Formats: sequence, C-alpha cells, structure tokens
Amino acid sequence: MMPPAAAPRVNPLQRIWLREIGMERLWLRPAPAASRPAIEPQALVSNPVLPASAPAALADAPGGAAPAVARPAATPAAPPAEPAAARPGMPASILNRNGPPPRPAPKAADEAPPPAPIPVAETIRNATLDEMRDLVVACEACGLCKGRRNAVFGHGGQPTRWLVVGEAPGEQEDRQGQPFVGRSGQLLDAMLSAVSMSRERDVFITNVIKCRPPGNRNPKPEEIAACSPYLMRQIALLKPERILVLGRFAAQTLLGTDATIGSLRGRIHQLKTDEGQQIPVVVSYHPAYLLRSPSEKARAWQDLKLAARMG
Repeated sequence: MMPPAAAPRVNPLQRIWLREIGMERLWLRPAPAASRPAIEPQALVSNPVLPASAPAALADAPGGAAPAVARPAATPAAPPAEPAAARPGMPASILNRNGPPPRPAPKAADEAPPPAPIPVAETIRNATLDEMRDLVVACEACGLCKGRRNAVFGHGGQPTRWLVVGEAPGEQEDRQGQPFVGRSGQLLDAMLSAVSMSRERDVFITNVIKCRPPGNRNPKPEEIAACSPYLMRQIALLKPERILVLGRFAAQTLLGTDATIGSLRGRIHQLKTDEGQQIPVVVSYHPAYLLRSPSEKARAWQDLKLAARMG
C-alpha cells in the first residue's frame, strides 16, 4: 500500500484565493492515493502578478466570487516619427539622422591644393627669344588667356634698330597672332616707311600685353604687372637702339609714370635696363587713336622725326 500523497504546496496568494472560494481545506487535505483525482497544479497558478493591495480587493468582492484579475492595458506602439521637412541643399537622410552629424572624411594627400604658379619673371629669367615665344603662347599668368585665340609675342627684323611698343592686341591681331595688323597696322607701316624704317628689316613690333583684352578694353593693372616682364626680357635680348612707344598705357608702363601722353610726347626719355643700358624712348599717339583723330597726325609725324634724328 502506497503512503498517502502529501498536500500540494501553495504560495500565500493562492491560499487567499482558495479560502475565498471555499476550497482551502479540500485542496490542502491529503487524499487517498486511489481516490485522489489527478489535478494539474498549473491550472490554479495565476500568471499576472497582483499588486500589494490585491488581498483587500479580493476580500471585498461581492458574493465571495473571485473578481477577474485586471491585466495591464497594452501600451499602444508609438507612431513612427515623421521625417523632418527637407531643407534646400540638405538631404533627408541627414535631417532624420539621430545623434550628431558625421564628421567629414579627411582629405587624401593627393587632394592638397596645387602649388602657386611661378612668376613670369622667374620663368623667363634665362630664356632665349625663341624659348620666350613658346612661353608666351602657353602663358596663363592672368585671366586674359581664357578668352584669347592667339597670344601675340611680336614680330620684326633682327638686329633691331627700333623697338615699337603698343598696348595690347586688337581683334585682328588676336585672329592672326601678329602685332599691328588691320587698319592700325597699315597706318603704322606707312609712318615707318616715311622715315625709311620697315618691320621686316630693322623694326621689331610688340605690345605690353600679349593677349587681347575682351572688347578691346584698357588693360587692368594686374594684367600689366603679370605680362610686362615679357616686354622687359624682349628689350634685354633685342638691345634696340631706340624705343618708340605708342599709346598712354604703353608709355606709363615703360616709363613708370602716370603722366598724360600729351605731357610725355615731344621729348626724349631714357629707359635704364637691368643690365645698366640706357635706351632713348620717344612717346607718340597710338595709330588707332590717329584713325579716330586725324588732326593729331601732324604731332605724330613730329614724334617720328624726333626718333629718326637720334641716329
């Protein structure tokens, strides 16, 4: 004969519940093994954990019936956050990101800024005339290179008796890559021929600025500063006997003055080169100005005769 089964162990909360429904003695009293029904103890185990005030609430329930155990209401899921309104120039992926914005990736070593360009004067310090011609064609020392068709280095006879210096190439000079062509060039050739000079034989013609300014505007100071070293190197290599300067900008650049052309013409100036050479300089009007003001041709003729008398 098997010994009687021991009463099942219950916790205090289950004991209160059994007392309220009148089954505490029946449940806790051991029953004979043969007559005791097999009861699954799990059936009376309550999953929800009641608060400390549960015994009092159970005792006050009407009719001694066990009230329904209140389960905590399910917390509704929070609606997904609406994406932030897009701002101009800022992607939504950055606006909706939580936390601080990402740091920009460091630049690679090969993204370092390019080195500063070498000044023109340093580039042409020891250049020959032919080497400097190639440097002028490839020059990008100022913004004029972006709109040019051809850089105009200069053209003329060597050895050079006269060096004629203008201001900058015009439309026709930019097309052909040669200085003083078109109507201004035809007038200049006639003026030189009147004093027995020719650009093919003994006159070299060039400009202070080697590229055409847009719309034939006046050269800017920074353009003159960038390009004038070419002219000074040409003078050092050509070693002219005299220089005829045509136009206000050319005269002011070569003589380092801001005086008007009217006060500079009619007399002989001296240009001292870096090598210590003194070269006579005569200032006159630009042929383009003479085409617009034919009455000034008489003064230009006087300037030509002054230059011719020097040698």
